[in-house]
Amino acid sequence: MTATTPQPNVLFIICDQLRADHLGFAGNGVVRTPNIDRLASQSVVFDQAFVSNPICMPNRSTIMTGMMPSTHGVIFNDRSLDPSLNTFVRQLRTNGWETALIGKSHLQHGMSRETVQELGASPGRYSPYDDGWDTLENQERYASGEMIAPGDFYGFSHIELTIGHGAQVAGHHYLWALERGATPEVLATGTDPESAIPGRSEHWWQVHPAPYSDEIHSTTFVTERSIDFIKSADAGDKPWMLWCSYPDPHHPMAIPEPWFSRHSPQDMEVPPTFDDPGDDWAPHLHATRNREPAMRWNQYPRPFGPTREQLVDALAVTYGMIESIDNGVGQILDAVAAVGADNDTIVIFTTDHGDMMGDHGLIMKGAMHFSGMIRAPLTIKAPERTATRTSSLAASIDLPHTVLDLCGVSEFQGMQGHSLVPVLDEPSTTVREGVLIEEDFPSEVFRGPTPARSRTLVCNNARFTRDSNRFETLYDLANDPGELRNLAVDRRHPDLRASMLERLTDEIIEATPSIRTEPGPA
Repeated sequence: MTATTPQPNVLFIICDQLRADHLGFAGNGVVRTPNIDRLASQSVVFDQAFVSNPICMPNRSTIMTGMMPSTHGVIFNDRSLDPSLNTFVRQLRTNGWETALIGKSHLQHGMSRETVQELGASPGRYSPYDDGWDTLENQERYASGEMIAPGDFYGFSHIELTIGHGAQVAGHHYLWALERGATPEVLATGTDPESAIPGRSEHWWQVHPAPYSDEIHSTTFVTERSIDFIKSADAGDKPWMLWCSYPDPHHPMAIPEPWFSRHSPQDMEVPPTFDDPGDDWAPHLHATRNREPAMRWNQYPRPFGPTREQLVDALAVTYGMIESIDNGVGQILDAVAAVGADNDTIVIFTTDHGDMMGDHGLIMKGAMHFSGMIRAPLTIKAPERTATRTSSLAASIDLPHTVLDLCGVSEFQGMQGHSLVPVLDEPSTTVREGVLIEEDFPSEVFRGPTPARSRTLVCNNARFTRDSNRFETLYDLANDPGELRNLAVDRRHPDLRASMLERLTDEIIEATPSIRTEPGPA
């Protein structure tokens, strides 16, 4: 940043499916994250941060737009974000920021098209856009050698995408890997559960070393290309905003050495709630725990109940994936310091959602609003703000407000949520009394007992969920932080249940959309 551009830069680092307690600064004594811990020591750490939706596309779209999924329309991974919606990135770009997305976007459903099912009826809405508008994350276009550069991708002037997870290499990352000597055959190996990959777990096919060197992996791509953008943008005369998005540690747990073997499964401990009998669970949770893992890479990876062997295998490699990200984050932070922008850059570190990872005998995500799924790591480093920790509630939907507020840029019509700047200024301040969490599953995708809709309210000491099957879950988090006794069953705590239901209703009413299209001239 130069003397003529006093606005701060924005470095927004986001991971995929990273639990809040899988970081050193969060108290995890096994995983080693010295660089992220260093960032946390310079930031305001939000110990009570929650997602607005525990699924990738809905929550990422919420962070972009500052709107709940029921407002922006991306309620599941089977539909793309409407390009006519405003985003905080576009708002920054309009006000002079150079904007870039490096890594995972998942604002379009190209990588999750297996979730798109036939409606069984005429569509309720037709697209007003030209064919192909929502194919920018379709690997077929990159496999043909096309270099996609749309010019405006939800406000980003520059994009370099990774598409897929684990050892699946796609998007701009795919073209970059080919330039480094990788072959298409090797880059597709990780997507085949029957491919002969040395070191693959005998317990779960999605746990295996990536069949290429670390120089090819998505974490390396995101790190190197982010550093290149920072150097290039800092040489210009504009402030910059970088969305630095790591696809890991989302399953498959597939990463190259030396990260794959950083931890031994024998050293992993299962969570204390692993053997929770679930006597007062919703029926769909029992169905989930009795489910076997998906055995095809393109089959929607529904959550299941892992064996101890499956869990410790997955957990060991997950920690290696996180440590690889930590190494990349350290390089990026050093690059910011090297260009002299350390004191002029807002740095946010977070995730799109968590993972059950053995809590209550479950793994992955989907209609399970336990703490491991809905809590998010969140650190915010901002110029002239003191590093500290806060127990004030925060939500993913608050992040775009916060960035615009710190940058001195006005919000746009229809935004929901709150700016966290008052908490950055005074950590004991509260900007919200509860966090509303939405989750929706099209019936065409999840058949059986899984509820089509779930709505959750998290307050300081309680969590209440009601779903479309009319099942309720209520936990007293002050006395039952492990969420082992459902107080909604048999009306074990009627007063708390009535209070939380009323507050949930109020939050849902407040989240009613107010967005409208800009009117034409009179």
